[in-house]
Amino acid sequence: MALSNSQYNAIMREYERLQAEDRADLERRRQEAYRRAPELRRLEKEPGLLAMERFRRAVGKPAAGGTGTGKSAAGGNEAGGTADAARKGAADSAAAGTDVTKGFSEELARIEERKQALLKEAGLPPDMLEMRYHCPLCKDTGFTESGKCSCFNARAVRLLYAQSNIDRVLEKENFDVFSLDWYDNERVISALGVTEREWMKHVLAICREYVEQFPVKHGSILFQGNTGVGKTFLSNCIAKALIERGHSVIYLTAGELFDCMAAVRMEKTEDLSVQELYEWLFRCELLILDDLGTEVGNTFTDSQLFYLVNARLNAKHGTVISTNLSMRMLRDTYTERVTSRISSGYETVMLYGDDIRKQKRMKEYKNGQ
Repeated sequence: MALSNSQYNAIMREYERLQAEDRADLERRRQEAYRRAPELRRLEKEPGLLAMERFRRAVGKPAAGGTGTGKSAAGGNEAGGTADAARKGAADSAAAGTDVTKGFSEELARIEERKQALLKEAGLPPDMLEMRYHCPLCKDTGFTESGKCSCFNARAVRLLYAQSNIDRVLEKENFDVFSLDWYDNERVISALGVTEREWMKHVLAICREYVEQFPVKHGSILFQGNTGVGKTFLSNCIAKALIERGHSVIYLTAGELFDCMAAVRMEKTEDLSVQELYEWLFRCELLILDDLGTEVGNTFTDSQLFYLVNARLNAKHGTVISTNLSMRMLRDTYTERVTSRISSGYETVMLYGDDIRKQKRMKEYKNGQ
């Protein structure tokens, strides 16, 4: 799951392209601003000129146009005059050193105030002369002070999905192709008082709403139901929709999850790809854990599942878990602590119906006849 050097370089080239776009966009806006408010061109140069003048004063260098003569005022030789001038410059610098930046911020503020006034008069936005980034967090570099930016991780996950089998799965399993026709519209679910199809229409609406609210509400869902009723399919629908919106999504079966956690926590693996995948389990925006309960359970899986579930809930990261197990079976398979944390922090969604995979095979068989 880790990036290869070529994949990493591909992402960094994308950031270089974005930075070039940022600079070109700023230059276009700058020229438009100069055209509509010519005084802005001079004001843009003013801070640099002021800084240069203060630097000259600080080092005792005469401003442009000064005499710079090599003789002293008393008519001494050139060497003596130069030494006298150097001593005088040093003395002036020492005397003025504490004052060299005095009032500079006020001057800059006045320049900025005038620029904003001109922009407003010209009907231009306040940030017309400022860089606009695709990602304000990292300024289109891919990194923040704390490490890789969330936009870098999202790009990495999309790239990895694009080059893996799951990408092809998501092309076949998404909201556009999800069909309610596989669910019976006559058989009523006694506990709900609606048909299976009516209930699945409601479940589909829950999944779509989850995607729509995800940017501000990273909730978690527990899909429960028998084999083949659409738990994995709906998980993939959510994954596809969020990946397309730029969110970082990791999909793992329960077996793959615990293999990764065991390799890092117990075996202390030196495989960087496994280590990086382990880190992404906790930092990706959405983790999809499929077929929970099909792995070989033990005290390690119990403790690690609680650790992961608890950490992601505390960090307010979204998680979607699918399982064939009921709540009672989850408690028997894991612990009360694990089940309680899931039931209290996740929206539980029950799925009903016949095994769709069997229905599809039967349909293909009949069509073949």
